[in-house]
This record gives sequence, C-alpha cells and structure tokens, in this order.
Amino acid sequence: MKKHILSLAILSLFYTKSEACAWSDPDYDYFNLFTQTIIKDKSYLPFLHSYSTRFYTEFKPTQIPSENIESWRKFFNNQLTYSETDYLVNKMPMNDLNDLKRGNPNNPLLKKLGTGFYQRYSEGIDYLIEAKYLEPYMKINYVENPDSFFYTPAESDKNATNLDYNKTVAALTSLYNAAKNPEIRQRYGFQLVRFNHYTRNFDKALEAFKTYVEPVKLKGAPYFMALDQLAGAQRGLQMNSDANWNFFQVFMNSKSRKESAFVSMKLSDTASFNNILKRAGTSEEKNMAYFLLGYEDFANPIPLMEKMYDINPDSEILKVMAARSINELERSYLPTYYYTSDKTDNLSIQKDVPGNDKTSTPEVKENKKELSFWDKIVRFFKNLFGGSKSDKTGDGNKTDQSDDELLENPDRIPFFTENTNYYWPEDKPKDFLNELEKFTEKTKEKSKDEFWQISDAYLKFLKKDYKASTEILNDIKTGNPEYLEEIKRMKVLNDIVSQPKITAEYEDHLMKNYAEYFIEKEIKQDSTHTDEYNYYGPVPSTASFLKDVLANRYFLQGEDGKSFLMSNRLSDLQYNPNSSLVKSVEEFYRKPDKTQFEQQIIAKNMDDVGNIDAFFGVIYGDRAMRTGDFEKAKSYYQKAQGFIGIPRLNYDWVSSTQPKVPHQYTAGEYNGFRNISSLIFGHNVWESFESSDDISMAAEDYSQFPFIKSSMNKLEIADALIQLKKLAGGKDEKAAKANQLIGNLLYNTSILGYYRHLYVMDVDNSNGGKYDFWATDKKTPYQYYYKNFLSTSYIEPDNFDLAIGYYKKALDLSTDKEDKARILFQMASAEQGKYYQYEAKNTANVDYSDPKWSEKTDAHEKQLHEIKNQKFRTYFALLKTQYADTETSRSLMGSCSYFNYFMKK
Repeated sequence: MKKHILSLAILSLFYTKSEACAWSDPDYDYFNLFTQTIIKDKSYLPFLHSYSTRFYTEFKPTQIPSENIESWRKFFNNQLTYSETDYLVNKMPMNDLNDLKRGNPNNPLLKKLGTGFYQRYSEGIDYLIEAKYLEPYMKINYVENPDSFFYTPAESDKNATNLDYNKTVAALTSLYNAAKNPEIRQRYGFQLVRFNHYTRNFDKALEAFKTYVEPVKLKGAPYFMALDQLAGAQRGLQMNSDANWNFFQVFMNSKSRKESAFVSMKLSDTASFNNILKRAGTSEEKNMAYFLLGYEDFANPIPLMEKMYDINPDSEILKVMAARSINELERSYLPTYYYTSDKTDNLSIQKDVPGNDKTSTPEVKENKKELSFWDKIVRFFKNLFGGSKSDKTGDGNKTDQSDDELLENPDRIPFFTENTNYYWPEDKPKDFLNELEKFTEKTKEKSKDEFWQISDAYLKFLKKDYKASTEILNDIKTGNPEYLEEIKRMKVLNDIVSQPKITAEYEDHLMKNYAEYFIEKEIKQDSTHTDEYNYYGPVPSTASFLKDVLANRYFLQGEDGKSFLMSNRLSDLQYNPNSSLVKSVEEFYRKPDKTQFEQQIIAKNMDDVGNIDAFFGVIYGDRAMRTGDFEKAKSYYQKAQGFIGIPRLNYDWVSSTQPKVPHQYTAGEYNGFRNISSLIFGHNVWESFESSDDISMAAEDYSQFPFIKSSMNKLEIADALIQLKKLAGGKDEKAAKANQLIGNLLYNTSILGYYRHLYVMDVDNSNGGKYDFWATDKKTPYQYYYKNFLSTSYIEPDNFDLAIGYYKKALDLSTDKEDKARILFQMASAEQGKYYQYEAKNTANVDYSDPKWSEKTDAHEKQLHEIKNQKFRTYFALLKTQYADTETSRSLMGSCSYFNYFMKK
C-alpha cells in the first residue's frame, strides 16, 4: 500500500478534480483489470505505470533478483540458496566470518557449511570480511549548503572520510594484487572506485576504474557496480554526458539497479536523450534509449513504440511500454467512479411537484445509432402492442429496451471518459485505443510471446468487442501461470459485460459460475497491522468492478433499486431520500420471488435499519408532509411506529481499534420520529440554526388547539395538521390561526426553517448537501449508477407556494393588524425561498477563460437583483407600505437585518 502521504499532499495542490477525500490516491481510482505485473522481465516492475509514486511499487522486492547475489551464488558453486547467499553477503555479521576463518564457526549457516567452506572459497570470504568492514563508511560526506533553506541532519556519523585515506587505498591495492580469482580482484577494484568517489577524489576514482576494473576484462555484476560508481564520480567532475552514458549502461545491464541508475541519469531535457541516442551503437542500445524517452514523456506512446518495434518486436521493454499504455487507457475507461459529464447541475423542480410551472426536457444522447427501416417497423409494433407508456418505469422507458438498444447505450460501462484524475491540465487523458489496438494486432503476429495476444484481447474488451476478445483468449496456448490467471479473469469479464440484459436466468448463471466474485470473504486483520495500510480504503478489485458493471446495467435497465443496493446499504437512503429512488428500492424489498443472487448479493444490504417497513414509512410520510398531504402522511406514519431511529454510527476518532457502533437514541432525544417540540408550529425570532429551539423560535397561542402537545411524534403532528386543516376551512379568527399554524409548520420545515431537518431524514439542522438549493434538470443527478451516492445530493425541492397559500387564507381571515404583519413577514420569508430557487436555476455559467467574465457576471448579478425586486418582494412591499407602523414591524427590523435594510431604503 502507498505510504507516500507527504508527496501526495503536495501534488494534490495541483489536482484538478476534487475527490470526496482530499487524500485520495490516484492509483486507487481504477480497477487494474489488466495486470501490469505479468511482464516476464521483473526487473522492469518499477517502470510500470503509477501516478502516486515516481516508480511503481506494488510488488515484492524479492521479485527483482540481485545480479550481485546471483554472481556470489555462482562463485560458491550454488551450494547456497538465493536467500542464504543474500544473508551471507548482506546480513551476516563480520565477526561470524572471522570465526569461520579461524576454524571455529558459530553461525548456524556456517556450521552447516563446515570449516572446509573457507578453504574452498577463502578469497571470497576474505573479500566479504573486508567489504563488511568498509560498508558502514561507504557514504559520501554530506556538505550542507550555507544558503540552504532546509537543515538536513546526517543519517549516520560515519562516512568515507572517517577512514584513513592512504591506509585504506594501500590495503585495497594490496588485496587486489594478492587475489588470484579475477572476479574477486574486480570486486576490490570496485571498492577502490567507490572509496575514491565517496571521498570526493573524483579524478582518482576514474583512474582506479581504468587501473583496477577494466583490465580484468569481466563484465559481470562487479563491473557494473564499479561502473555505477565511475558515473557518479564523472557527475562530480561535471562530465554529464559521460556520466549519463555510463548510468545508461548500468540501467541496461543491471537487474536490481535500474531504478537508481535511471534516477542518476537525470534525463531532464531532450539534449540528454539525443546524446544517448548518438552514442548508441547497437540496436539494443537504441531500443533502450527509445524506452527511456517513452517513459519520461508518455503523452502518446505509439510513435516511440513503433520505433522500438522496428528494432525488435519481441523485446521485453516493448511489452513494458504496452503494459503502461494499456494501464493509461484503463484509467480513462475503467475509473472507480464515472463523473457525471453533463452540465445541467442547476435546480429544477420536478414536474410532479405541486406548484411547479416548469417541466424538464428529456436528455438528448449523442452518438445515437440511426435506426434502420426494419428497426423502425419493429419498434412501431412493440409500441403498438407493448402496453401503455404510462405503465413503464424510469426515464425514457428503460424497461422497454431491446437487447440492441441496451448494448448500444453510450453510458454502458466501459467507455472512455475525460473526467478522470490528472495533476496537470496538459496531461488530460488521450484516447489512443484504436492506435494501440492496431499496433498490438501487428506485433502479436511477429512476437512469440502470448503477452501480445492477451493485450489484444483486453483492448477489444475495452472497445466492447467481447466476441472477438473471447475468441482470442480461447486460442491462446500458454503455461505461464500469470498469463493463465489473466486469461481466466478476462473470460469472466467478457461474459458478464457482453450480457445485454441482466435477467433472473443470468443472475442464476452468475451464482453458479462466478459466485467467488460476488460473495464477500471475511478478512481477518492482524493485530500488528497498522492503519496506514488501509488509509485509502479497500483496493479496487475485479469483484468491485463487476459489481459496478451490474449496478450500471440495472440502472440502464430501469431497475434503480437493485442498482442502488449493489453499491450502497439501505440506510444510505437517509442522506438523500429522493422519492422515486426510494420507491424503486421498496419495490425490490417487497419482490416475493427473489433469485439467489438477489437474496445473497443485493438484499443483504438491507439489514441495517431495524424495522424496514417503518423505515420506508418515515421516508414516505416525510415526503407527504413536505407536499402538504397530511392525510397520506398520517397513513404512512401509522406504519412507522416501530421505527428505531435514523441509522447513524458512533465513531471513535481517537482510537482506530474502537468499532463503529450504531447510535442508540436516548428516551428524550429526537430520533427522526419522536420528541418534536410544539415550537415547530411557532415562528422564528432569532436566525440561528446553532442555537436551541427555545432561543431561535417562539410559540404561537395554541390555547384553542389542545391537540398540539409540547412534545409530539410525527404521527401526532400529522394528526394535528389534519385537525387544523378542518378548522382552517372556517371563517373566523380560529380558522385564521389554524391556517397560520399550518403555514408556519410548512415554512419551518423547509430549507429555510429551523426544523428543516425533520422531513429530510436528518438528526439536526446543521448544514449539508441535502440543504442545497441546486439539483439537476433530470429526474436524478446520477448518469450511470448510484455509486458514491453520498457525495451527490438530490431531494425534491420545497414548494413554498404551499405555505404561502395557507398564509394568504390566514391574512384574509385575520382582523388583528399585528397578526397580519407577522403573517406577511412569514409570507415574505417563503417568497425569499422561491427567489433562491429561481436564482439556483438561473446561474451565469460564464467560463472563467472568457475575457469578459467579470463584465458578464456583473451584468447577470444586476439582472438577478432587478428580478428579485420586481417579482419576489411582493410581501415585503406590502409590509412596508401598509404595516410599517406596527409593533411587529419595528420588532422585526431589530432582529432581521435584511428587513431593516429593505424598510429603510
């Protein structure tokens, strides 16, 4: 897992797409279905594609063997395993080797090898003793820049300058001359080059390489270790071209030092690459130079891959480039969340909401296939005999789509989207899928490696040509276990994504053949496991991708409830209780003949709200209350009396070991249904959502209405409203007060009221997404499926005309001037809500790049101000012209700054 939080935080400053969590890791933003690590040459694993780290890190270090350890194994005639050799060379204490040399080994490994091991390999053991003595000092002496802003403490007090220079050089030279084995002699030469490099005797380092390393005429691990040090010394002498070339040679010929050699090359400009290309004498060197160029500049890899293909279509580094290219495409085709690409994020009241005078227009999809004459005939008869259009559910009659229509839907995952994450504006993703597919098709004919066939099949999967992809996979003959695993997974992907419609029969097929991808396995966490490994949440997997695919398919089919539950729990509806979605989820809940897949995979997400019928009853009752249908609300609330409370979790932010437990509501606490103050029928006297209700709200005179109790539940409130509504039909002052109280409740529970949380399933009135004035022009803001449901708000807007309607009746019936002034102010407040809705629907939408941005936005603001005063200040104007002399008006001027401003202007 990634631990590079600081570097990621810095990069996040330039991140152009905001995530729900500011610490998001871009390498968690796609599914990695094409496993990059299937490349055969594991020494190139660090050069696979990664956004969050400079080099790819999601592999075990042991996957890249050290050529130095392999060289030592060969020296010891393979008597030791790789791990034993690594322990002997890198970890065994120097004293243990000295004990062996004295004929008294104490180390278990050396005991097993016996005293004869030293006699056979004495030169090698003596070298290791010397190397272990030198190793703690083999660091360059760090010199702090006096002008440096940062202080860099030394990692260790020891460095090469702590050794006596002349004695060390003399000792190494003597050992070099005494050694009989050429490889051991060259290793002493490496130590001489390194020691001179780290003591900043750069000229002598170059001389040592020529004197002690080159003459041995070996080009194994010790040679390239020495060459690495030579290049470092050349860098110190500002011989940058020679340094780059030698680091380049190390990069080409070393397995374990590729990453460090690449960093040391410092290929920061085109000239550096050109110098390497000019010096490249062999095809392999030219090929490698093109690889490095492609690695550094990855905007469009195909042209460079073509050059590499011309040199060697079967080279390993060409496969690395292909794996990186596929990964880059996959990030755009298979992100973990498809951002909505439309720009209709303005408020729109649904056409079925009373008082709405604007109907939404259906979304027009681009790239729609032109229907043939025969298709039109078929569709005509389907419509003719397929039943009433009003019987269809969802937008655009989703349930009445043919297999072809479903397969051709442009929102069918996977598809290319530019709404993926990138750090720099110029790095916007490019869709080079067609080019890469042509290149892969060509290369698989030349190369014998099945990698290219797998790649071709995967690219066809991204292009939605599932038949061709499966045919290629079926023809591949390989014994490579990593290839076989990738082929198996891709066959599953092709099967599921190629299904036009997810039917009950196909759900049975999923459970029979692919249950392992959908049934979650319990993961036991080790007690020593730290939170940093879970910092970004679970790693996106094939199983999570398939769940997204199915959620998207259900969404496109019009089965919104199933789509929602594939990605969310039932309790998540509390955050955005949109009526149409709730209805679809309830329909699935009440479905009598659920398939095994529906029972085990989907329905399991409905177990966290207690009494499910009561949960739905509260949501439906709340919606009925907001639309003024108190009788319907009462009928729903009667079914909700078993409601255990809005499902919330208690978190311990201090200790990660504490579980997240469901919140237990106390006896007098508001839980979404009970313990509601009678102040809900009162009026606002202090604009403060943070204050307690007895400070922000004032009661009306309830003496004529004994059914209004000091504390009520929602059923009792609905019943009280029904009684008030009956009384409101009269012609006296009691009827006036009844109308006013109903109007008060409707306003107080609107987005502007103190009790705005009561009928949107929230526990308090603190701010949040559900209190936004915006929505979309579509029935739902979700374009693909209900993933990241909690990050998108959409609740049907308030209908302020309902409250205004009751206030008008109260105003007409009331004879008290003070009461009339109070009612007018309440009407003006509700009218203010209508303006906010209008304003949200009519945003400027001026691009920041527009040179006249300021001029246009100012003009728009001016126009809104004029419209506000002309159309949305009706009741403020009446209050000013007819009731300015009332005590109520004078009191309001002291508590409402805007009203004070309006009255004085």
